[in-house]
Amino acid sequence: MTVRVLLVDDQPLVRAALSMVIAEAEGLEVVGEAGDGAEAVRLTGELAPDVVVMDIRMPGVDGIEATGRITAAGGATRVVVLTTFDDDEYVYGALRAGASGFLVKDMALDDILGAVRVVAAGDGLIAPSVTGRLIKEFAERPAAAPAPERPRIGGITDREREVLALVGGGLSNTEIAERLCISVATAKTYVTRLLAKLDARDRVQLVIIAYETGLVARSR
Repeated sequence: MTVRVLLVDDQPLVRAALSMVIAEAEGLEVVGEAGDGAEAVRLTGELAPDVVVMDIRMPGVDGIEATGRITAAGGATRVVVLTTFDDDEYVYGALRAGASGFLVKDMALDDILGAVRVVAAGDGLIAPSVTGRLIKEFAERPAAAPAPERPRIGGITDREREVLALVGGGLSNTEIAERLCISVATAKTYVTRLLAKLDARDRVQLVIIAYETGLVARSR
């Protein structure tokens, strides 16, 4: 199955470079390019790409606002933010808007291509260079009420609560299985249940829920 990609960046040279790399990558195809957020939203509606690779700082409608519009539309398209700026507020803003990944442009090209495939497959990914700092920052923030559009976590079991806290702490399914002395398949099942119960698009959104409900902070 070929992953259809829409590239969004206000710098034509960046788009051209990414387009060339993706064209040579197995299983990936560029179906369109946009120079700003408004055009990205329009083309997403017309082309229905699997993944939008989105810059943040652009004239007019920026990447965070465009991401919010795309994800709010409720389609199957997922957004990966790819930017030079790894400021914590940009990260949180992008993920809160519904992005399934946050990458920085100094990552290896193979890692960027791999991230696009991961997100297209339904998972989420944050660049390793910002993951640890992001987790630390939100674990130290005062607990906030859950976002009103999300179900409260009172409807999940104690074990699912444990798993959600570990997902929020950045652990993989394998690490969760080791921590809780369960199989990897069982850990994956718990994560799948959490995605359904909490109406989360992917693992990244579970991390946000864990922070917003104070679950990560309380577990430390």
